[in-house]
Amino acid sequence: MNYLSELENKTIYIIREAYSRFRNISLLWSIGKDSTAMLWIARKAFFGKIPFPVTHIDTNYKFKEIYEFRDKYAKIWGLNLLISRNSTAIESGMGPKTNKFECCNALKTIALKDTIKQYNLKALLLAIRRDEHGIRAKERYFSPRDLNFKWDYQNQPAELWNLYKAGLNDEDHLRVHPMLHWREIDIWRYIEREKIPVTPLYFAKNNLRYRSIGCETCCMPVKSNANTIKKIVRELETTKTAERSGRAQDKEDTYTMQKLRSLGYM
Repeated sequence: MNYLSELENKTIYIIREAYSRFRNISLLWSIGKDSTAMLWIARKAFFGKIPFPVTHIDTNYKFKEIYEFRDKYAKIWGLNLLISRNSTAIESGMGPKTNKFECCNALKTIALKDTIKQYNLKALLLAIRRDEHGIRAKERYFSPRDLNFKWDYQNQPAELWNLYKAGLNDEDHLRVHPMLHWREIDIWRYIEREKIPVTPLYFAKNNLRYRSIGCETCCMPVKSNANTIKKIVRELETTKTAERSGRAQDKEDTYTMQKLRSLGYM
């Protein structure tokens, strides 16, 4: 599995490069497998102690297993954890039953926007991958967002070899994507190699498991007997089912996802 070390080394390089350019940065931790793997690598990049805050966007609709995992490992790993929450929208009744597009924008994007402003963050580390969704395949490792929080996916900086545009001009902040070159199966092989703890939602119970997790109201399990990491890897070696097939489809179609991401969605 030497290629896993190559993937890891590139991710460490990007994380350190971002931190060397900006001290006011934060790592977004959804408690999913990808962001947990990125957090693990960030700990390795800084010899066990992440020197910047870790942000969790709390929509109030996450699985209880996510909250339990977050609180347990934030303490074990000594994280400076920021909880990003749009309390005004939550208290007014905003939720997925209203409109999933408006819900995601209010409870995730606006919550994050407020956190960026509150802590004057100049760069965010996100664990998105190119293979996860067609729109995310358009991303760069260092992706600028303007003062209105928007992503100009039609006008992105060129990235040649290991040369990245890691500075700000008139932009508000940078989105940094250290896991962009990973695949879903790579993540699981890395989790197995490193013995990284993950939420039990990923492991099959009663012939069902979650491949992608987020808000409980917007996620559906897929049929599976994979109740160990080895079995998950074997399953991924043959499956033709999309990773995010269990996510709310009115939010996951290409047009809606592109519109959400252009407004600042992860």
